[in-house]
Amino acid sequence: MTDVVVAGGGLIGLSVAWRSAQRGLSVTVVDDAPGTGASYAAAGMLAPVTEAGYGEEPLLRLCLASLQRYPGFVAELAQAGGVEVALRTVGTLVVGFDEDDVRALHALHAFQQELGLEVEPLTGREARRREPSLTPRVRGGLHVPGDHAVDPRVLHRALLAAAAAAGVRMIRSRIDAVRVEAGRATGLRLAGGADLSGDAVVLALGAWSASLPGMPRLPVRPVKGQILRLRGAAGLLAGTVRALVRGRQVYLVPYAGDGLVVGATVEERGFDAAVTAGGVHDLLHDAIDVVPGITELELVETLARWRPGSDDNAPLLGPSDLPGLVLATGHYRNGVLLTPVTGDLIAELLASGNVPALAKPFTVNRFRR
Repeated sequence: MTDVVVAGGGLIGLSVAWRSAQRGLSVTVVDDAPGTGASYAAAGMLAPVTEAGYGEEPLLRLCLASLQRYPGFVAELAQAGGVEVALRTVGTLVVGFDEDDVRALHALHAFQQELGLEVEPLTGREARRREPSLTPRVRGGLHVPGDHAVDPRVLHRALLAAAAAAGVRMIRSRIDAVRVEAGRATGLRLAGGADLSGDAVVLALGAWSASLPGMPRLPVRPVKGQILRLRGAAGLLAGTVRALVRGRQVYLVPYAGDGLVVGATVEERGFDAAVTAGGVHDLLHDAIDVVPGITELELVETLARWRPGSDDNAPLLGPSDLPGLVLATGHYRNGVLLTPVTGDLIAELLASGNVPALAKPFTVNRFRR
């Protein structure tokens, strides 16, 4: 018997487990392959400003609150588990390729100004001065100094180490169901029929969160993304570049000295794991249009994973309709960014029994309204 059973050993589940253990709770995490889901493919953009969408102001506030936590979060992780996580803080450049793209950037900038966000408009020449590898055909851009990046794979290793040091138990097993007794979640049923009991169950299975038997219906679905990793990019880009290329979005994120992530498609295809010729072509075509030097890089990895999308693109945080079951899922495109704040909020809920104010707009109850 444990105080908290966490279903899912990705960034979100481990953050919840680590923070809960720090509050004195006994915690067990169950995952048959921790760290191989959405976070394994993610580029690691910490981008509340460039991801801000119309009508998503509460999500923006949550994202900004999480970004503010990041420097202290990675410093504490390094101290707790001995794994250093580099926080890339050179900012993000958003560029447009033609006149329609630039008009879209102007509209985005006007919206960002309404929200009081720090963004600097740039001409094409000014954008190329910041990133000389950009094509001369870039027509304009926005510089967002506060949107940063981190390597999610390193972050996961750091969370694994910190959680283990805090006494979190890890069970590598497939989860067959949430165990329900007398109308309450009481643990998990593991592969082979073994049961794991807990006073509370945290659901942090990302795109798979709605697939377990024994749960109420959840508005979480898989949104496929294909992504590429290239090598040999040392010195090519100083920071993250996001681009509109004739209306299509692409991003380029440097990592690990000479690595570059190019992504990502957005496809409503369920749990389709195929990396397609068309997906790879579109990503490379658009990335090369923006940074021609990419043609010289080595393509070292292609993969597809599934973002946990929700009906309003925001996470599900807090109690579910099933007593004893707590939700920490549905983070869609912001899972890496929201890792620190999700861990803090769910651990506070588990320790105190109260839903923190910052989490209240993101409970499952909002879909009934």
